[in-house]
This record gives sequence, C-alpha cells and structure tokens, in this order.
Amino acid sequence: MLRKWQAECSEQALQKYKENKQHFFCQATPGSGKTVLAATVASRLLNEDMIDLVLCFSPSLTVSDGIKKTFSQILNCTFNGGLGSIGQSLTYQSIQFLKQDFWKTLRNHRVFVVFDEIHHCSGSELEKANVWGQQVLTKIQGLATYTLAMSGTPWRSDSLPIVLSEYSDPEGQILVDYQYTLKQAIFDKVCRSPKLVLVDNEHLSVTSDEKVESFSSILEMLKQTKTSYQSVIHNQEAMEYLLGLGCKKLAEIRTQSPNAGGLVVASSVQHAQTIQKILSEKYSQSVSIVTYRHEDPLAEIERYRQNDAQWIVSVGMISEGTDIPRLQVCCHMSSVKTELYFRQVLGRILRVNHASNQQAWLFTFAEQSLIEFSERIEQDIPDSCLFAKIDSLLEFEPESQRTHLTSNGVLEERGELNFKLNWSGAISTEFNSTDYLSTCDELRLGAFKQRVISAFLAAT
Repeated sequence: MLRKWQAECSEQALQKYKENKQHFFCQATPGSGKTVLAATVASRLLNEDMIDLVLCFSPSLTVSDGIKKTFSQILNCTFNGGLGSIGQSLTYQSIQFLKQDFWKTLRNHRVFVVFDEIHHCSGSELEKANVWGQQVLTKIQGLATYTLAMSGTPWRSDSLPIVLSEYSDPEGQILVDYQYTLKQAIFDKVCRSPKLVLVDNEHLSVTSDEKVESFSSILEMLKQTKTSYQSVIHNQEAMEYLLGLGCKKLAEIRTQSPNAGGLVVASSVQHAQTIQKILSEKYSQSVSIVTYRHEDPLAEIERYRQNDAQWIVSVGMISEGTDIPRLQVCCHMSSVKTELYFRQVLGRILRVNHASNQQAWLFTFAEQSLIEFSERIEQDIPDSCLFAKIDSLLEFEPESQRTHLTSNGVLEERGELNFKLNWSGAISTEFNSTDYLSTCDELRLGAFKQRVISAFLAAT
C-alpha cells in the first residue's frame, strides 16, 4: 500500500507525462520511500502502454542493488537487463562504458528513465557539466520518452546547477514538481523524529613548545590554533567518548527494540578499524565493518541488514539510499563536512520500521559546519534546542536517573566531571602531517558537554 505522498506524487507525475511533458522532478526527504514511488510510476506507465522499458541510474552499487530489488518486486519481473527483463538498474559511473548496441536497442523503444539522487550530476550546459552530467546530457536526455529525477538533498556542495533541473530567476532556487519535506514525513510518521547531539568540551588546553593555551570549546580551539578537525575525530579518548554515548543510547533503545542497530561513519579504513576495536574491546559490542576496500561490500551490508549485530562501521558505503531500517543511532565521525553529506547520513537512521521504539539519535562533535547543519534541520521549530552536561558516559544508565530540567527548560547534568583527555602520539600516515598537532604538542580536555537538538517536536 502506498503512502499518501507517494500516491499523490505518482498521480501528478503521470498527469504531467500525459500532457506530453517529458521531465518530472521529485524532492523527498531521505528515508521517505522514493524508490517505491519510482517503481510505482514505472508500473503505471507500463500498464497504460506509455512505455516499453525502464532504466534506472543511481550513484553507487549499493543503491543500484536496492533499486533492482524494489523494481523487481513491484513490477513482478526480473530487472537485470537480461532476457525477458523489463529494465535494468545501473550506476552513473557505468554510463560511459555502455556499448553502442545498448543505446541502439533503446532508441527503438519507449524508455522511462529514473535518475536517483540526481544532485550527483551537474551541468545546465555540456561545457560546464561534470562527467556524470555530460553522460546524462549527451546519451540519455534525448533518448528517454519520460524521465523522473529524484533527490533527498536537492543541492550540490559546489553550488553548481543540477542536470535536467530548472531554477527560479533571479533567486536561483531549484524548481521541483513535488516536494516532501522531513517535517512532513515526521508528521505523517513516515520518518523518525531525529535528535542531534553535538558534543563539545569546556576546558581545552593545548601545549606546544612549552606554551599553554586554554579554550572553552572545540570551535574556539579550531579557530585559534593549527589543530584541525582531524585531530578531534582521530583522538582515542574523544572517539571513546562519542562512541560511549552512542553505545549507551543504543543499549536503551534495544531494551524495547532488540534488533536496533547503530552506524558509525568513519573517515578512513584505518579510522574504521580503530573504531571497530573500541566498540568490540572497550564496549563489548558486536561490530561489522564495510569499506570500499572490501571485495564484496554489498554482501557485508546485506548480512548486517539481516542479522542483529549492534554496530556497522562504514567508510563511504552507507551514506545515501542504503535501506537498513533497523539503524537508529549514528556516530558521525567523518572528515567530510558538507550539508549534503550530513543530511544523507542522517537519513540512514530515519526509516520507520515495525519496532516498538522509533527513536533516532545522531552524535557528532560541535564543529562549526556541523553545528550550522544541525540548526538548519530544526529551524522550522524554534526553541527546540536543549543543552546538557554529561557526568559519565561509560555507564549504561537510564537518562531519567541522571538529568532534570532547570527552571528555564534547559536539560542539565548535576555533578562535576573530572575526566581528562591527553591528545598526543603518532600521526597517521594517511593524512598530511600539518592536519595534526605535532607529536610534541599536548591537548588536554576537561568537562565534556552536549547540545541536544530535538528536531520537529511539534510534529510528534
């Protein structure tokens, strides 16, 4: 059964196609069910004899495989491009390697083309398009009878125009045929209402060449020293702190939903391996790990999707379009700090399932860009930010036993924190040494604190 927004959008798309208009753009929040929408539109076009074949393009093998499964189920046929198949799911990367016979065959048929996460393809003109955008403009645009473009985050980090898209003049805002926002999805209970936790530190001191500098926040330290964000996400104690918060929250959720899982987005393979070790050895968690170096990452993701392991640690493999509904906690420890990527990662924990507990928590550090992205997510709901100071992160105790609201509604932790972190040690060879404190520098941390952004409280 279709969700209300899927039924509305599919009806509008079909109506536009019947008016002899070729292109339809749907912007729907990550986790809301865009693939089901696309398969439904394809099914209706086939049933009404408006098309012969369906072709889907997406940014990764993981997403492409998910599309193939969904289309096979809804269209009730194979969807692998083989004999008897009604269509095929491919990656944008593969377009340039398709042989002329492939395109010749398609020219003899009415083809419906679906572009998933179309924001990966840029270029309003061929000369200014990226590689994937050029392929769409030269090989597909004139070939397709109808096209459906979809995006959960309809913008690019480089601000270039998205291929096949229209923009308002002079504002330059993207024009879409149908929009389904996160706020709407939460109100409809299509997506979970996320809580975004920004971890900071009140007493930082950096020692370098016998000079000691003190800072009241990570943000202040990053601005006033050569220390980079890499130093934060790669520090052993800082990693243990953030992962400890994630483990504690996941343990709480699993008391009601035993199958709930957590995702850690790491910055490198070495980083992922360190995180895996912390989770398994320090916190006694069951952990899967999937990176671009795996021989068969899709199989590893599928195993995690089907089992009840607590965590999966990913490097570039679970960022968008990957459907693992049991994920409810995320520790964002990537060095990629763009709003597009941040929202796509958040989308991994927003998919509603049948579990009794539908909480969604994302933990990250209070770096300036990540603070701004988090605030924009909850900007529709003013006064929904809570501030918290955490006494102990290693004990898995219910939050109700250690927090209370102050008179002005601020969530506050009682008790002093004596936890100290010393940042020093070897520099990873995977990164430029200038990104780190030198080995003779020392960074000392005092009291950790948290800012909790509860997005869209009015919708719950």
